[in-house]
Amino acid sequence: MASLPQHLLPVLLLLALLGPSSAGAPGVIRLPRAGACAAPADPAVYDRPVIGIVTHPGDGAAGRINNGTSTSYIGASYVKFVEAGGARVIPLIYNEPDERLLQKLSLVNGVLFTGGSVKSGPYFETIKKVFQYVLDKNDAGVPFPLFAQCLGFELVSMIVSKDNNILESFHASDQASTLQFPNYSSLQGSVFERFHPDLIRKLSTSCLVMQNHKYGISPKRLRENDALSSFFKILTTSPDENGEVYVSTVEAQKYPITCTQWHPEKAIFEWRKPMIPHSEDAVQVTQHFANYFISSLQLQAYSDATWASDPSDRRSLSA
Repeated sequence: MASLPQHLLPVLLLLALLGPSSAGAPGVIRLPRAGACAAPADPAVYDRPVIGIVTHPGDGAAGRINNGTSTSYIGASYVKFVEAGGARVIPLIYNEPDERLLQKLSLVNGVLFTGGSVKSGPYFETIKKVFQYVLDKNDAGVPFPLFAQCLGFELVSMIVSKDNNILESFHASDQASTLQFPNYSSLQGSVFERFHPDLIRKLSTSCLVMQNHKYGISPKRLRENDALSSFFKILTTSPDENGEVYVSTVEAQKYPITCTQWHPEKAIFEWRKPMIPHSEDAVQVTQHFANYFISSLQLQAYSDATWASDPSDRRSLSA
């Protein structure tokens, strides 16, 4: 019997895999049927989880970010960061009525504070309200994570310490940096626990994260402040351009709250600044943070009167 041409063998193998066969026929692989994966029993799960991001005063245009306008914005990279972890976003408008703000907070599974520049006025007051909501929700036994970046970390430090002058000046504008780990045992249970040891090593030796701030808090000042030292544990520190060390990542000891002085979202989603790292390792860091934040959310059951019941309400709340 003549042998088959070599180029026909893959075709015959595919036909053997896809063609009908009797159960248990030797040498035959049965592929799963299209209907093997059932849809979720509750279609509303497609809408969750949802993150509330507090908007920042201004329109996002260079030179026009201030606290004197009713306009506000969310940088697109923050929205993409949340979506990269598998969640959706509802904007929490910083100057909307309290009733509206609380209504939105009741529909989200966690909150993100972005970077920016405003440390006073209505914006700061809204951050205080949302932060208190986060604490109250967790104290009531409902896990409600907060991720605060850059300005967000600075504002949380001011709130927890009850000292608006707690921050110090640093030279870390438009700077890629390392992350130093003062105590590896403190990483247990934190976002860094999911990092491969080799990536942890690279974080401490290579500039994989983006810093862009003029203020921060030193490890010494944080430890000497009773309110901050009892609330946070330091996960990482970083040096500024002059070698001055500041706290770059913290985690609350009793709450699902993580704060970074650096910007995890920039490595994948921002390209305007040449100092932003875009290496494969830097991208992994961003993705790990997005995954950690979203995976820490509690998917709460829907009430008949909120998210799942009226799609028109959902659309209006996303504006």
